Amino acid sequence: MKVTVVGAGAVGASCAEYIAMKNFASEVVLVDIKEGFAEGKAMDLMQTASLNGFDTKITGSTNDYSKTSGTDVAVITSGIPRKPGMTREELIGTNANIVKSVIDQLVEHSPEVIVIVVSNPMDTMTYLVHKATDLPKERIIGMGGALDSARFKYRLAEALDCPISDVDGMVIGAHSDTGMVPLTRLASRNGVPVTAFLSESELEQVEQETRVGGATLTKLLGTSAWYAPGAAVAEMVRAIAQDSKKMFPCSLLLEGEYGLNDICFGVPAIIGKNGVEQIVEIALSEDEKSKFNAAAESVRDVNSSLKF
Repeated sequence: MKVTVVGAGAVGASCAEYIAMKNFASEVVLVDIKEGFAEGKAMDLMQTASLNGFDTKITGSTNDYSKTSGTDVAVITSGIPRKPGMTREELIGTNANIVKSVIDQLVEHSPEVIVIVVSNPMDTMTYLVHKATDLPKERIIGMGGALDSARFKYRLAEALDCPISDVDGMVIGAHSDTGMVPLTRLASRNGVPVTAFLSESELEQVEQETRVGGATLTKLLGTSAWYAPGAAVAEMVRAIAQDSKKMFPCSLLLEGEYGLNDICFGVPAIIGKNGVEQIVEIALSEDEKSKFNAAAESVRDVNSSLKF
């Protein structure tokens, strides 16, 4: 499998590193607009191959998309990152132009590509890819829910004081500080509902810390996080490469599912060799449904500022 990662910054380089270390891809191509930057990152990563025990070939390219020809999966991380105090939505003007340029060049050289969108605001950038290309909807996936769910499980394990491997949980809705819907009602520890261990106030605290997970890290780091986003992408790419039929919450074009149309929004889906194999519809409580629909309206407001 050939994977292209567009954007060789911290998130893109982490994606490339984790994909290479999992050793399921034959080649990873890093692309960046900054002269020599992707080539340097690729060389640095390749010099870890004998130490980390992987055989994946990593190459870099300065804005030459001919080197991405034949890509099976492309990951778009390019764009300006969040700064402290900045919302994901404030990035839309600059990042929309960048993502539009990137997707045009990717599809030109790899018309059968499956695209995973990481650039923020992620739900809106995923929607932009749908509107800007003729790719089938199952081949366009927004990463956000996979990352948000990982952060949710981290916070649940912290509150439960238990190994994170004991915990299962999912976040649906928008990849935004106000639009995430952590499904605490369905979260569990080894099959036992977390409500058996945590009080309502403790669960509310977990939900709130999950929603502001990205903002918390941006404040601490001075920029967007990169390790967890990179790991989330790598797992999604591996599910495609290995046709594992693994379920991830991710941003997908909805056409009637969950009562929504013409929007990319976070819902659970089965991911395999064709991209999205199935959207999984789960019954939401009235409270969850209310939060879910309110978040969808917020995403629509952001989408309305796009220019195709």
